[in-house]
Amino acid sequence: MKMNNRIYNIAIVGFGGMGSYHCQLIEPVSQVSVIGVYDTVEYRMELGKEAGYKTYANLDAVLTDDLVDIVLIATPNDVHKEIAIQALQAGKHVICEKPVTITSKDFNDIVKVANEEKRVFTVHQNRRWDEDFRTAKDIIDKKKFGELFHLESRVQGANGIPGDWRQLKDYGGGMLLDWGVHLLDQLLQITDSQIESVAANLSYILGTEVDDGFTSYITFKDGLTALIEVGTTNYVKLPRWYLKGTEGTAVIRDWDLSGEIITRNPDVAHIEPKPIQAGQGLTKTMAPPSEQSTLKFAIEKPDLEEQSFYENFVSVLEGKSEIAIKNDEVHRVLVLIETIFEAAETRSVIHRSI
Repeated sequence: MKMNNRIYNIAIVGFGGMGSYHCQLIEPVSQVSVIGVYDTVEYRMELGKEAGYKTYANLDAVLTDDLVDIVLIATPNDVHKEIAIQALQAGKHVICEKPVTITSKDFNDIVKVANEEKRVFTVHQNRRWDEDFRTAKDIIDKKKFGELFHLESRVQGANGIPGDWRQLKDYGGGMLLDWGVHLLDQLLQITDSQIESVAANLSYILGTEVDDGFTSYITFKDGLTALIEVGTTNYVKLPRWYLKGTEGTAVIRDWDLSGEIITRNPDVAHIEPKPIQAGQGLTKTMAPPSEQSTLKFAIEKPDLEEQSFYENFVSVLEGKSEIAIKNDEVHRVLVLIETIFEAAETRSVIHRSI
């Protein structure tokens, strides 16, 4: 029974797509309640009223409301820092949408204020809870195909960049800051190794002032290599995850977890492959292994019981858990993003410990 537990009230600043989506995430958590919304766009305020929420005339009204314990920031990226610092200084705990800031320095400024005010500040890196990521990490952690030595993580579509502020540089638009922040955050949860080098290319095929996609090749000090890719002009998609281990290969094709793991059969001695016709020549090297020499396994969703993002946040406020999205992890992702921008701009491989 949770009847006697304290209820933590949230006000949402920025009631667009993600702001309203947070209401769905909060609803199952009995100790968190959305009590109000604020947005500079009038029709979104009307949507808030229709949903039964209090609407605030301005940001100051949010910050001076003693009933508000937590401020959720779901605005365009360029104003995250300003709103976060004001909310923290008003004594509120703060949850911020990603990317939390456009630069790592701005993020450090927020964390400094959070520490001074002794308030909890975290970033909604929600893709850590995605089933495809959790499944890929489970395959890697359990070494179902030996030791991981190369991974490819990508999301691709053919719809371009959403036709709003995400196309504008001053607002922190572009795919590296939009989807890249998720894939890079997931990558850094897979390995404890430090990054050794970064190479990258940004795409501007659509003619916008921000990138419509990117490809980055990242090498870690333990030898792991990673290809991270986001595309918005891909009419045929490549797999969501492609994982290479010392004993086999795993592929997860999409968010529906379609795919398989194929490994070497340890009970069968090496069988010399038969040559196959490959174009105008023959090859043994690229011939498929025999059925006897390999084992095939279905992709299985791991049975992981974890706190949701908001359950974790409440538990942190009550001193029962560590924060799931740690600020030093967020900072590391931002530094990596800055390095990718630098590598793409200078058309060079950046050798840097991250």
